Amino acid sequence: MIDGPYFVLTVLGALACGLAAGVFAAFSTFVMRGLAALPPAQGIAAMNSMNVAAVNPAFMAVFLGATGLCAVLAVVTFVLWPEEGTVELLLGCALYLVGSFGVTVAANVPRNDALAEVDPDSAEGAAYWRTYVREWTVWNHVRGVASLAAATCFLLALT
Repeated sequence: MIDGPYFVLTVLGALACGLAAGVFAAFSTFVMRGLAALPPAQGIAAMNSMNVAAVNPAFMAVFLGATGLCAVLAVVTFVLWPEEGTVELLLGCALYLVGSFGVTVAANVPRNDALAEVDPDSAEGAAYWRTYVREWTVWNHVRGVASLAAATCFLLALT
């Protein structure tokens, strides 16, 4: 049975991953749709502004906090190797570390960087915007599902 500080760590991991999933779900379900409905130059400007604003203590505490919790939880699980919940804990850690943090680094951030470089008023900028919205949102769905699945795995480990 998971108890003591290990229990607290697992609950915090579930909460952090669940909160990250909620942020990603909000972006996928209405923020990106709203931005896509704007003229390309306005959508690009708004997204670039949000990408800058996202690098703040509150969001980074959730996103990187969940990453750190998952990394610590994975190490503790490998060291303690509990009789119950090991598979769920390690799967949850892998889902978040690869499916959320890894996808952010490999897919979403490079697209954000490329968007920051386009001329919003050009035909190329408008064309990239349509591609950006579609691809970025697909990868954001992956992050959201991975984060929710990680939170679910942590909850299952506790039962």
